[in-house]
Amino acid sequence: MLFKLIIALIISIFAWFFPLTQDYAVWIFLIAVAVIFVIEGVRIVPQQQAWLVERLGKFHAILEPGLNLIIPFVDHVAYEHSLKEVPLDVPEQTCITRDNTQLAVDGIIYYQVMDPRLASYGSENYIMAITQLAQTTLRSEIGKMELDKTFESRDVINHQVVAVLDEAGRNWGIKVLRYEIKSLTPPDAILKSMQAQITAEREKRALIAKSEGQRQEEINLADGQKQGAVLTSEGEKQAAINKAQGDATAIKLIAEATAAGVRAVAEAIGDKGGMDAANLKVAQQYIEAFAQLAKTSNTLIIPANANDLAGFVATAMSVLDKTRQDPARP
Repeated sequence: MLFKLIIALIISIFAWFFPLTQDYAVWIFLIAVAVIFVIEGVRIVPQQQAWLVERLGKFHAILEPGLNLIIPFVDHVAYEHSLKEVPLDVPEQTCITRDNTQLAVDGIIYYQVMDPRLASYGSENYIMAITQLAQTTLRSEIGKMELDKTFESRDVINHQVVAVLDEAGRNWGIKVLRYEIKSLTPPDAILKSMQAQITAEREKRALIAKSEGQRQEEINLADGQKQGAVLTSEGEKQAAINKAQGDATAIKLIAEATAAGVRAVAEAIGDKGGMDAANLKVAQQYIEAFAQLAKTSNTLIIPANANDLAGFVATAMSVLDKTRQDPARP
């Protein structure tokens, strides 16, 4: 503001030395001072911002968003803070793990000013403070873990860093909302070793999957053969049962037919002329039997005595007569 007053005074002096404006030099100076007072006394604070006013070097007030009035020459805006969530990139640094492996770590912090007064007077530079503290905490947490553990423990590391920064940020009027690790980069030699390990692990899984597939295939084939054998044996068993049932039925039917034939013969013999017909039939079959022997062999078999024919017929007829007398016998 002093610089503006000096400019107004210089303009008024120039106006004094010109005859046309000499009479208005004082008015020009007064108007310029009034304009300067208006400009310096009115402050328009944007939304989500907080401006700190010092009066004669001492904290006086925090200007809220909107139109605010201050006293020129006495009050001045010393600090301006944004109340929005602010991302802050943490420079990449090299950390040493528990197994003495170098690891390049890059992260980002999200913080927010909660108390503009503490943010102004609690630390000379709270941004540098939280950045340095984040790097220190990160090195400490990485040093507690082995290399393989760090890749799967990002959430744990982030939580620990946020807890430490939030605790320290209370004295600086800020709140650390979260911390995220952007990258974990081991040396090239370690990367090549890890890649070789991953390749070997994948090959191992592929071999295991292949062997499991072959094993399952053999099990399926064996199970199929077993089921086929069971079904074949079941079929053979059922066929044998069906054949046995058929043979039994056939034998029963033959026996019933034979019994019926015998009964019919017995009934026929008991009728008038039945015995004579039976004698004739027996004699006829006896002669046919000798005729068949003569056709199939060069040797002719004849009875030594012709009376034997009559005796054979008589024997057969006696059997038939006995059957006729006892028809219940099969």
